[in-house]
Amino acid sequence: MEIVFWLSLFIVFYTFIGYGILLYLIIKIKRAIRGKAASITPIGNLLPCCTLIVAAFNEEHFIEDKIKNCLQLKYPAGKLKLLFITDGSSDATTSIVERYPQVTLLYQGTRAGKIAAVHRAMAHVDTEIVVFTDANTFLNSEAMINICRHYIDKTVGAVAGEKRVQIDENADASSAGEGFYWKYESTLKKWDSELYSVVGAAGELFSVRRSLYEDVPADTVLDDFMISMLIAAKGYRIVYEPKAFAMETGSENVKEELKRKIRIAAGGIQSILRLKALFNPFKYPVLSFQYVSHRVLRWTVTPFLLILALLLNVVLVVQTGGLLYGAILVAQLLFYSLALAGMIMEKRQVRIKALFVPYYFCVMNYAVLMGIIRYFTKKQSAVWERAQRKQQLA
Repeated sequence: MEIVFWLSLFIVFYTFIGYGILLYLIIKIKRAIRGKAASITPIGNLLPCCTLIVAAFNEEHFIEDKIKNCLQLKYPAGKLKLLFITDGSSDATTSIVERYPQVTLLYQGTRAGKIAAVHRAMAHVDTEIVVFTDANTFLNSEAMINICRHYIDKTVGAVAGEKRVQIDENADASSAGEGFYWKYESTLKKWDSELYSVVGAAGELFSVRRSLYEDVPADTVLDDFMISMLIAAKGYRIVYEPKAFAMETGSENVKEELKRKIRIAAGGIQSILRLKALFNPFKYPVLSFQYVSHRVLRWTVTPFLLILALLLNVVLVVQTGGLLYGAILVAQLLFYSLALAGMIMEKRQVRIKALFVPYYFCVMNYAVLMGIIRYFTKKQSAVWERAQRKQQLA
């Protein structure tokens, strides 16, 4: 029992903190031996031709601002194409896009899900590079240049941009928690990229070489993750570029954020089952280590081990009365009490930022449990299941 308890604690610690520490130390050693990698300077005539794809479903509140944002992107003249696909939209999204001749519009009345729309759009792409971004996110003006400059390196098969969550001073737990989570994730991605490769890309902003793109099954939930990891499985690196970022607001509330996280968790289990080849450390010595450490543990055993560690801790305190086990139990109970207090304060619309992290942490792990259940009970659809977002800040 003690062995299981300590192993559970170790895996939980390693998943959320230990991997980051280990990664940091490895990067420090690598820099000491080889020096820090030189930055690639973008040269206009060397930048590849590129198509920016935006898949939008009923985004009438965001779509015009998104188009204007895309038209302001800096890139060599004649080398950037804009393609918007609005399949199934029943609001004004399609008619708004039609007002802009600079944008190629694809539309059909049938709604088959985001990945089906992306597959259809890809048939119209004839450029070397394709970039994907969401309709409700806004890119910095240098995003395309900073992404596409990496493709000068032929070992790079995909480039992931950075997701940033817009937070105001009165942010609730969904926004503040998501913002903190993505800042930590961004740090891990920088180190992952420097070590070898990012472990998957997020749909807010990522790109791939057109020649390496592979259609994923129509029922794929995390299409962005799968598309990028299939490229990594071919031996190409996924580079992380924080100077290309997509800004979006946080989820409307914790309920909406939970809906989004459950969908991601269900998609995570699906991806793990479909990417079994990446568990082979002989074929993928570094990528396999990164994949298991950064993704697989979070999406599989760790939420269960959190529960197991708490239950075993109680039993060990009762059986042994040891001070160490007692102190660990007190620490666990205090953490979960803070999470509970965060939930209560959130429902009362009282903003106490110190409670956001434990509350969001518990929401995130609860979502993984629910996502696993949803996947294996076959209740997760690949069709758009968009969480409501807050309005953009002025």
